[in-house]
Parts: sequence; C-alpha cells; structure tokens
Amino acid sequence: MEEIRSTICETIKRVFEIADDFDIELTPAPELEGNGSDFRADLATNVAMRLAGKLHKNPREVAETLRTELLNAFSDKMPVRIEIAGPGFMNFMLPDEYFKEVLAKFTTGFDKNISCDEYSGKEVVTEFSDPNPFKVLHIGHLYTSIMGESISRLIEYAGGKVHRVNFGGDVGLHVAKTLYSLNFSKEFTIEDIAQAYVEGTRAYEEDEEAKNKIVALNKQIYEIAEKDLHDSDLANAYWKGRELSYKYFDDFYDRIGVKFERYYPESTVARKGLMTVREHIPVVYQESDGAIVFRGEDYGLHTRVFINKEGLPTYETKDVGLLFTKNDDYHFDESVVITGNDIVDYMKVVLRSIEQYAPELVEKTQHITHGNVRLPGNEKMSSRKGNFIKAVDILNEVEQRVNSNSMLALGAIKYSLLRYRIGGDIIFDIDESVSMTGNSGLYLQYSAVRANKILSNLAGAEHEMNINWKLNAYEIKICKKLVQYGDVLRDAVRGKAPHIVCNYLFELAQEFSRFYEECKVAGDEFEQERKKIVQSFANVMTHGLNILGIDVPESM
Repeated sequence: MEEIRSTICETIKRVFEIADDFDIELTPAPELEGNGSDFRADLATNVAMRLAGKLHKNPREVAETLRTELLNAFSDKMPVRIEIAGPGFMNFMLPDEYFKEVLAKFTTGFDKNISCDEYSGKEVVTEFSDPNPFKVLHIGHLYTSIMGESISRLIEYAGGKVHRVNFGGDVGLHVAKTLYSLNFSKEFTIEDIAQAYVEGTRAYEEDEEAKNKIVALNKQIYEIAEKDLHDSDLANAYWKGRELSYKYFDDFYDRIGVKFERYYPESTVARKGLMTVREHIPVVYQESDGAIVFRGEDYGLHTRVFINKEGLPTYETKDVGLLFTKNDDYHFDESVVITGNDIVDYMKVVLRSIEQYAPELVEKTQHITHGNVRLPGNEKMSSRKGNFIKAVDILNEVEQRVNSNSMLALGAIKYSLLRYRIGGDIIFDIDESVSMTGNSGLYLQYSAVRANKILSNLAGAEHEMNINWKLNAYEIKICKKLVQYGDVLRDAVRGKAPHIVCNYLFELAQEFSRFYEECKVAGDEFEQERKKIVQSFANVMTHGLNILGIDVPESM
C-alpha cells in the first residue's frame, strides 16, 4: 500500500510539477466488476478530483493523464490495471503476485511487517479506571478499565512506552460519609463499606446535624492521611478501609487482565496541588468569600472552587497536583486521561487554569471521555443511591453463561464494550455478548480457534508458492481484507479508537468464514498456498484480539 501511495505521489510531483508531497487517500474499492469486463476494482482513490481543483482542470482529464503515467511507472514494479469511473475516480486492479507477497509478509516476519512507529521513543502516561477507595466498583469502572487497557495496548503497538496509572479519592467527603456510618468497632468488609457510603450519603443529604458532623470528620480524615496518623479508632478504620479498597481493586484488575504501574491516591498529590495553586494567587486564582477560585467565565467557561473555606483542596486542586506529579515521575511526552463525560466541563476549567502557567503540560494532555454503561431498560446508575450494577456481578453472570470459562467471559465482555465508538452511552446486552453467531467476542475467538485447528491438521513441509496458483474470488477477497490491517491499526492508534479494530476483525472473520466454506484446504492441489491464507488470518486475528486484551483459547 505504501509503495503504491509513494508511486502515485512521485508521479504527481513529476507530471504536474507539484513540489510538496500530496496526500494520497487509498481505500478498498466497492465490489464492482466494471462494465462486464474482467476488471476487478481492488483499490480506489479520488486523488485526480482533488488535483483538478488545485490545477483548475477537468478531473476526468487529470485522471486520464495520471492513469497513463502511472501505468508506465508501475510497469517495472507490478502489472497494475487502472480504470477511471464517474467524474474522475481511479480504480486499481492489483495482480495475484501482489496478494501472494502480502501472504508471504503475513506468515513470515508478521510483527515486523505490520509495525508502526507513531509513538516510537515516546513516554506516555495513560490514566484510567480511577475508582475511589471506600466505594465498590460498578459496571462503569469495568468499561473504562477495559477501554483504557486497549488504548494503552494500541500505543504500545505503535512503539510507545506506556505507564498505566490510576487516580482515586482516598480523602474527601465520600470517605467521611462512609466512616460516619461505618461500624468500625468490629471487623468490616468492602461490602460493609459500600453500604456505609449509601447510608452516610443519605444522612448528609437529609440531616443537617449529620452533615455538620461529616464535614468536621472530613477535616479529620485529611489530617490523618497527610500526617500518617494511627493514634485513634478513626485513623485505624481509615487505614483499614483504604487497605481493603486497594486489595479489592488489585483482585479485580488481576481478574480482567489489567496491571497498573502506580496508584495515585488523592492524599499524595493534594499538597503539591495546594502549593501550586497558592503560588499563582492572585494572577490565576483569586479569593472569593473565603475560598480560592478560578474565574472560568473570563475564558468562556465557569468558575470553580480550588480551595474551600476550610482551607482544604477540592478535586480541582488535587487534579492540578496530579498532573505535575505525573510529569515529575515520568517526564511524559503525552498524558492520556480517560474519564466519564460528566467531568468534561470540570476538566476544561482545571486544564485552562494550568494553561496560564504551564501551557506545555496542557498541550501534552489529552482528555478522552465516555458515556454511561447500562443494561437494556435500566435507569441511570448511581453508587450514591446504591442502585448501581457491580462490576463483579457482570463478570460472574457472563462466566456462568459460558460454563465458567473466564477466558471466554472476558472475551465476550471486552468485545461488547470496545466495539462501540468511545464517547456516547452504551447498552451492554449480556445475551448479545455471549452469542456465537453474531458480532461478538466469542465469534471472533471461535474463528481464531477454528483457523488454528485447521493449521494443526495440515501436513506437509512449507515450500514456495506454486506459480500456477491463480487466486479465485474468495481468496482475493480475504487477501484484500488482510492487507487493510496495517492501515486499520494506524487509524486506531491515531484516533485511540479500539472500535476500529473491532469492526475490522468482525468483517475479517466473516470473510474467512466465506473463504473456508467455498475453498477446500486440506487435500487440495493448492493446500500449502491456502494454508498461508489460514495462517495469515490466524496471525491477524490473534494480534488484533490481543490489542483488545482478548486471549485466544486452545479450544471452544
């Protein structure tokens, strides 16, 4: 593909005397046979039409000129056929030799031949999941953990050194609400903590006296965390609850195959945030009614409090401290932060404030947001109200549907969540996720297992491809789909968009199914040649599923 692009680009520069490189968009051509001839459109480009506007010429005329020159340019490389359609679209028919070369590259030196250097040499911090200690993980945490891991894998594929980190509120009102209602005179569990949070929230919202006590408790907890105090029942309950929470998180992440390099509890970055905010008073942050705020209205945003009237840092100041701490720890080239859509405006204010004195950090920060995850017909969930769906309940339910096979369960869940473009709300349908026939992770895992089984049953030593092998329509179609993989990965990396990989793998699996139904492999005259198609498919499917964090089982 790159060779074809570069040939077109060089020809344009030479023929039309254009000095700069011209962006060449090559896309898979629609399934057209072309006026009853034997011409098959494999690739298409609208480059002649785009050139026509620049040259002030008729696009069809530009296409005809370019076609003649390209046929000469390709004559020594490969016997490409080119036809022009409509007002100036150019369709390319590639020779069998091209697709045979693709199969050779996809079976020998596969990793090298699909490599991408988009992030080569770069240090990237990916921050995702971000659950708060003293709360139970819900289905939203499951989603953002899976999405963050896949985006991290895309960056690693592209050569980046990724540091997965996790930021959570180990101090704050939610902790005070929990400890207010928690009976810590006896042993307590993470479930007790979750229930105490719901009860404490209700008390805070409905009882003024309880609210005042929780506010006072909040200040005590800050002091316990900041000074590392262990001299009271409250302090011991706090540290015990934090320990239980992080152990609970570790077990969950281990179960879904996510490994964080570092947790950043809010208490560990609050001091740096406070120091940074105070250093920029009154130029960036100003006093207002005893609190310290950033007046976002001056920038088309809204005002937010960074230090409250009690002198405590708010979430905003902790995020300031977090950004600077991450940079101190990793000197990152890029920081990717993945959160829910509910804090879009919040993050705009935080980053705009930092931009006034550290614009380089803001420039290197990308905030990616996603919507809510719901089950069909379910109302919006809230851990505050206690009506949320626990992440472990989803894992357990799907595992039960696939006979307690955790590998299949994770494949089903991960694919079901990743196949949606990140941004909007998601409906997670358990029945759909465990389907073996539809657009599901199980279908893709089964396709890979079937390909591996075919390969294990094929005998015979490897040899050069038979020169008499003329690819039929089904072989051409799956080869055309295989050759797209490198471009698919590059698009997914640039967009940090795992759904692009999902869509491609599903289409590839469908194409492989059609190929295998129509083309005999074992015992055929071209068994070894078709084996390369199966091997190429298995390599691509396994690699693509790995990008999604999905393993291929030995059998299903």
